[in-house]
Amino acid sequence: MEGAAVAAVAPAGNDAAWDIIELLFFAYRDFVGDPDEVLLKYAFGRAHHRVLHFVNRNPGMKVADLLDILNITKQSLGRVLKQLVDQGFILQKEGEQDRRQRLLYATPKGEALSYKLAQLQTERINRAFAELGPGAHDAARRFLTAMIDSDNREGVLRQIARGDRAKPRG
Repeated sequence: MEGAAVAAVAPAGNDAAWDIIELLFFAYRDFVGDPDEVLLKYAFGRAHHRVLHFVNRNPGMKVADLLDILNITKQSLGRVLKQLVDQGFILQKEGEQDRRQRLLYATPKGEALSYKLAQLQTERINRAFAELGPGAHDAARRFLTAMIDSDNREGVLRQIARGDRAKPRG
């Protein structure tokens, strides 16, 4: 029965945006592939990359906020966070007003790795923008923003703006 239900709603022929779907898969593969090679040296994966990225961009963020951003379980985050803390990439501190809060900070070692990974991805993005010409950055930003669920867009844009204020682009 389950297979029949899936077949009944599957898009047929040209109804699906197959080219865009596949381009997004391949673009993501290559976008994360460059950092993946660096992360292997530390026995880290993509989850480590995402945690390090958001902690570096948002010094002092709460674990609860990181869970919301990443949309992963507490258990999954706990494993990754423990490795990053144990290896000296992230520092956890108690909240000043609420000692139950765990606030996260990238250490200098964590910042260096985060910037190295971001530089690899920035180089790929800049090569693509150079091929596309003027207006490419704004068009990409509008497209990617539109891909986010409408009820989450404003929150995501606020998150990016907070990160830009905390860690200005170099």
